[in-house]
Amino acid sequence: MAHPGCGDDRVENRGECVSAADRLRQAADEETHVRPHLLCIGGDDHAFRIPFLLRLRAKGFRVSAAGPGDPIPFAQAGIDYYPFHFARFVDPVSDWAAFRAISKLIVDVRPALVQCFDTKLNLLVPLATRGLRDVKVVMTINGLGWLYSSRSPMAMGLRPVFRALHQLADRWTAVTVFQNRHDQAFFMRHRMTARGRNVVIPGSGIDIERFERATVAGPTSTELRERLGLGASEVVITVTRMTRQKGIPTLLDAAALVHQHRPGVRFLLVGPRESEGAFAVTQAEIDRHAPYVLAVGRRSDVPALLGVADVFAFPTEYLEGVPRALLEAAAAARPIVTTRMPGCTDVIRDGWNGYLVPPRDPRLMADRILDLLGDRVTAAVMGARAAQLVRAKFNLEITVARYVSVYENLMRSANRKPSPLPQDELRGEPLIQDATQFGD
Repeated sequence: MAHPGCGDDRVENRGECVSAADRLRQAADEETHVRPHLLCIGGDDHAFRIPFLLRLRAKGFRVSAAGPGDPIPFAQAGIDYYPFHFARFVDPVSDWAAFRAISKLIVDVRPALVQCFDTKLNLLVPLATRGLRDVKVVMTINGLGWLYSSRSPMAMGLRPVFRALHQLADRWTAVTVFQNRHDQAFFMRHRMTARGRNVVIPGSGIDIERFERATVAGPTSTELRERLGLGASEVVITVTRMTRQKGIPTLLDAAALVHQHRPGVRFLLVGPRESEGAFAVTQAEIDRHAPYVLAVGRRSDVPALLGVADVFAFPTEYLEGVPRALLEAAAAARPIVTTRMPGCTDVIRDGWNGYLVPPRDPRLMADRILDLLGDRVTAAVMGARAAQLVRAKFNLEITVARYVSVYENLMRSANRKPSPLPQDELRGEPLIQDATQFGD
């Protein structure tokens, strides 16, 4: 309304007299504040984050994405996508080319926020934004991966290099998001992230409704059993990359032990092998366990395949974030046997909604699989509890709300008057006061 001390074209706003034009500009600024442009950069599996991006868009964010993966799913979702070449494995020439492409992309697109995932991209993206004070980077550590899981000389030699690079990249990272507290503690211990600028958000979230629709829309269990030649066999399934670090040799040895006690059980291995380079198990290793082990490669009908399974086994030796495959198996109410590794222990409580076994222990994994196959009542109870936990703790809506809180806190902080001290030396109110404020 008009204010007695203001002219005809001025109004009172928050105790101040402002012109109508100023008020329109202020409204536009506020609109920009609550609905910033977010560019999400990820690796080969980036299409899995489309539901996450669509939820952000529904909340008013302008979203776009970039990565090395297939652009078609993003186009079908109506999301602007910027492809660039990126090598998953160690390749300095490719990494330099990716760094230059990302730098140019961010300058051209000029988002307010950049959200990045992937071990190498979490280094390249912050470094690419150095000097761009109006671009805020949110980095998500979705597991420590091969670098800190492998015992190979190469991995051990690269660790101090990556730690130093993370310390450098942290200078241009506004917030680091961890998917579990193990990874957060590791980064804090090695001074790879600043206290007060990191938060734990469990997992990437599961779109329960979409998962259930995909289950119904996919082939029936009867159809899948017929196509895969499973007949009426009991089925143990895993969904992961067919690599040694993901524990596939352990699962093959466990399958042989299970076969001795229950010859009718079939093990279904779902996930890519040929694309995994030197880390992959060989086809010969898998073939040695025929006919009770069947590898079907990468599949787009995982929700339906989970409906065929009697047990889900996840033998990872990786330092995981929170494995998506484990969350999907839990959402499908499958009884689960997995390893006592970070991320897995965030989903499974031993003896309550599944079983935890040490990594690289095929005999104990086989014993727990046999326990679930032999006691279907307990298996069903555990599966139901796992599904309930995922819906309560890892539902995509909850995950998105937590990320929105991070983004909004960050944008509010960016709109305040700048401190004379560098960001990592601030001693006032931290951007995120405590990692638990978004809940578990």
